[in-house]
Amino acid sequence: MVNEKSVMAVIRATRPTFRNDNDKVAFAVHAIFLASGCVLTATGPPAFTDAAFSSPSKDEISIEGWNELEDEYAYVYANLEKDSNWKKVIVKCLVMNGKLLIDALTDENSEPLHLEIDVEEIVNPNGGSNYSTQYRNLDTLVKRLGLGILSKLGGSSKATTSNPARVVIPPINPLGGGDLFPGPGAEMYPAGGGFSGDGSMLLGPNDPRWLGIGIGPGFEGGQPGVPPGARFDPYGPPGVPGFEPFRFVRNPGRPGGGTHPDLEHFGDGSDFI
Repeated sequence: MVNEKSVMAVIRATRPTFRNDNDKVAFAVHAIFLASGCVLTATGPPAFTDAAFSSPSKDEISIEGWNELEDEYAYVYANLEKDSNWKKVIVKCLVMNGKLLIDALTDENSEPLHLEIDVEEIVNPNGGSNYSTQYRNLDTLVKRLGLGILSKLGGSSKATTSNPARVVIPPINPLGGGDLFPGPGAEMYPAGGGFSGDGSMLLGPNDPRWLGIGIGPGFEGGQPGVPPGARFDPYGPPGVPGFEPFRFVRNPGRPGGGTHPDLEHFGDGSDFI
């Protein structure tokens, strides 16, 4: 896996000479490709020729002449992995307005991949002579190049950053799950809403659980339309006198009005609450 440490190890092993900050970022780009498993087959002026890109040669060369041109760099790499769908990639870097414009094109693609890097963001202007202190956000360059170009080349899994951005979406409780689980289970997103089929005991007018109410069977001893496995809270202990379900049904309203059923125990006409 490509990471900041492996890229810095390549830079230290090569011991390049930098003319300016642009050289530092351009060489770091090269180091990232080497760390991902690519083999350098051309660089400098020869890498800008069509012959370097179309040549079937996979012989590795030195870095000599890589920064011979002013404000532009080119590298041609070979991919030695047999299961890859590309064999050659050309990487060109152009300095413009304080940015390094990076374009990469494989022998299997018709459109290049493009990335722009702010040179000042990556380079430490007072870094001294040690390679590790000459970069201040090398990990940012590694991640951006990995996600923006390497991961899109269609090659091996090595050509990705050590911590690629990804989103893992855990499952959501199914319909009726709210009656079985008061809260979401481990590694599950809590369902939201409360009125549109999230599995809770609150049902809105558009809740899909209205479909089939009274048609499908519930669990044994339960009510029709109750989600399978859902618990049913009885009115009281079964078989105990005084807890029959009919005792908890409101009496029908009296003809012509009268006292509200909730106030009947205060006496008819009472305004005491």
